[in-house]
Order: sequence, then structure tokens, then C-alpha cells
Amino acid sequence: MSMESKMATFSLGKHPHVELCDLLKLEGWCESGAQAKAVIAEGLVQVDGEVETRKRCKIVAGQTVVFESLSITVQA
Repeated sequence: MSMESKMATFSLGKHPHVELCDLLKLEGWCESGAQAKAVIAEGLVQVDGEVETRKRCKIVAGQTVVFESLSITVQA
């Protein structure tokens, strides 16, 4: 990961998890759910350093998601 990558956090609020495709859309990293699912299917998204291809993978507090030069850590 480059030093220029943007680090951000996402708060789950009262929810136990957020689906990976929804997180990409909510963060504005993808314009639509369909685009989010496409980049996940292409293996362009990592969760905790591993490529994740499950579009509806449940992301919980403490996990870090990386897409291109963007990185976000999910918090409770």
C-alpha cells in the first residue's frame, strides 16, 4: 500500500455488520451496487490483506477493506 493511500473509518452504528458491496457504495468508491459487485468479483478488493470475492461478505468491526489506493477500517 502506498504512503498516499487514504485512511478512513466507517462506523457500523447499531448494525452488527455491513455487506462488502454496500460498504463500497456507501463510501462512494463505486457509483452503484452493480459496479461494487463487479469490482469485488474481479478480485480488486481486499479484506484484512486477503482478496475477497464474496460480494455480500459481512464486514464487522475491526476489519480493514482496501480498494485501489483507498483503505477503510470498520468500527463498531
